[in-house]
Amino acid sequence: MKILILTHRVPFPQNGGYAIVVCNTIKGLIALGHDVSLVSLDAQKYSGGSHEQDELQNKINYTSYKVNINVSMIDAMVNLFRKKSNNVDRYYNAEFEKLLVRELKQNAYDIIQFEGLFVTPYLASIRKASKAKLVYRSHNIEHQIYQRLAQQKSDLFKKWYLRLVAKRIKDYELEQLNKFDAIAVFTHQDESAMLSYGTTIPVEIFPVGIDLARYKPDFSKTEFPSLFFLGSLDWLPNREGIEWFIDNFHKDLTEGDLRVKFYVAGHNIPERFDDYEVMGKIFIQGEVDDAFEFVNSKAIMIVPLLSSGGMRVKIVEGMAMQKCIISTSLGAEGINYTNGLNIMIANNQEEFYDAIERCIADEEFCKSIGLNARKLIEQQHEVNKVTQDLVKFYTNLTKA
Repeated sequence: MKILILTHRVPFPQNGGYAIVVCNTIKGLIALGHDVSLVSLDAQKYSGGSHEQDELQNKINYTSYKVNINVSMIDAMVNLFRKKSNNVDRYYNAEFEKLLVRELKQNAYDIIQFEGLFVTPYLASIRKASKAKLVYRSHNIEHQIYQRLAQQKSDLFKKWYLRLVAKRIKDYELEQLNKFDAIAVFTHQDESAMLSYGTTIPVEIFPVGIDLARYKPDFSKTEFPSLFFLGSLDWLPNREGIEWFIDNFHKDLTEGDLRVKFYVAGHNIPERFDDYEVMGKIFIQGEVDDAFEFVNSKAIMIVPLLSSGGMRVKIVEGMAMQKCIISTSLGAEGINYTNGLNIMIANNQEEFYDAIERCIADEEFCKSIGLNARKLIEQQHEVNKVTQDLVKFYTNLTKA
């Protein structure tokens, strides 16, 4: 099959959930003998500067196009009085659209997969230019993120603004769904939501698939006890969650009975987070050179997500690295976990405190959680198995 993957950001380097999911899908498709092309918007907000050529780029037909998605203060103010969602509109670029149409005229694809909502502004042009089956892969139900963010805000203006953003995104998001030939989601929760919105096209669940050969846990390098958070803080749910955690546990970690070091690492950590640092107790490390080494060196992973959707790749990766993970039920959504066996679920301050207290006191318990987590990922998230199921889905679509 000839397959085109369309992304709103360059998935290289493979250092975030979106990039990992996209690239693992491509690897799985190539391994099964399919011809894969990737066309990416190179959004200025996400550009990390120059980086080494990823070996995956040599195995596919790859094109990227630079666009500026930054929004000025004036644009933000004007957007308050518009009915459309600027969160999506800013990804539209007329020249990129022409590039796409040229690509489609030169190549006849069987499947075109839209990786998320922010590439849907090109849907109409692609539909006109190609006879391919169009698949929408929903990484998140985007409006739900803003609805949940609004629920967490006490500031009335911020609450009102986030609700406004959520409504506009929802109006746009629901308008697009039945324009595709099929939808792929990561979780049962997202499948149920899609169907509740009146979706009439096929909706199928494909969990996050990862290449287990890349995940090599090494307990000899692990500092026990230690807590860590790893995630990009330019994603609002991550930033909200880690702020909530530090605000609620700063005193317990620095002056109280939780005698454990806490490490925060990830992309785009704001400078103001340096104020949280306490020598020898809380470490704000920023972006790390080797995420695998960082995860190997720490014992207990904290995922305090309060507003999210889809499946969190960092949890799947943490489980593959045999980490003991403490997460909200929302953060672990879509993973077929058993609380207390292969993950610890905590949904409020008291539950987080109790889980941390138990974990830092019992290294063998933490190891058993991690070992069971790895078994779960081996059974349900191995990339080749997930990709085989995805290809069956594609094949049935092309026959319809």
